[in-house]
Amino acid sequence: MSKTREITEANFETTVQAGTVLLDFWATWCGPCRAFGPVFEAASESHPDIVFGKVDTEAQQEMSAALGIQAIPTLMAFRDGILLYRGAGALNATQLEDLIGKVKALDMDDVRRQIAVAEAAQSGPTQEDGAAAHE
Repeated sequence: MSKTREITEANFETTVQAGTVLLDFWATWCGPCRAFGPVFEAASESHPDIVFGKVDTEAQQEMSAALGIQAIPTLMAFRDGILLYRGAGALNATQLEDLIGKVKALDMDDVRRQIAVAEAAQSGPTQEDGAAAHE
């Protein structure tokens, strides 16, 4: 029995907020997608603590376009709503297990700190920062 969920525009946001999530963007006509499907399904059975979702790019064209999906299969990995991995092309079972291990091992507090630092650097100094520098 399949452990994967169908992901649509209606449930995408709530799904990616829920812990660790892997999404497979695919289409029925895509040979590599069909080859990757059983690998993804097997991983879903081995990792009940992760949400495995499949996005049919034909049925979800607007969402796929909004997410910039240009090649399939594309795999995305999220934790706590943060996109941690995005890659096009079918992975084999070993590669998928390696990716899952890396995603699970991440220190999400550290990831959030890195994001905050990067966002602060992009926004440049604020008025308050400038005032503090002149005191």
